[in-house]
Amino acid sequence: MIYKVTINDKLYEVEIDVGNENKATLLNVKTVQADAIPVSTQNAPAPADVSAPAANLKNIASSDAHTAPMPGIIVDIKVTKGQRVKENDLLLILEAMKMENEVFAKKDGTVADIYTSKGTQVNTDDPLILIV
Repeated sequence: MIYKVTINDKLYEVEIDVGNENKATLLNVKTVQADAIPVSTQNAPAPADVSAPAANLKNIASSDAHTAPMPGIIVDIKVTKGQRVKENDLLLILEAMKMENEVFAKKDGTVADIYTSKGTQVNTDDPLILIV
């Protein structure tokens, strides 16, 4: 699993592996230089790959969707497609490192799509729910 960690205003990507005995092994640590990325592309969605429809959905959805804050497993989804939600309403519960993390709506709107399901393993920044 890869985590993005900020320490003293420096961004790092940390890759760990959890073995069979639930012991974490550090695989890789890499410094990410945010200033090396041109400002115009920092928040731009990845280009869509027309040969892979599932990849297109993920790339398009990730630009506006609520995304996973960390790797984990979806324990419960508290909303349904078409449901009206308000800012700070509970959307879903993500289990990471044996802790349940609640993901809340960032804005008022309607649930346009749900890109995950209960029991699904997700990675950091995977799109979860689209609210329009």
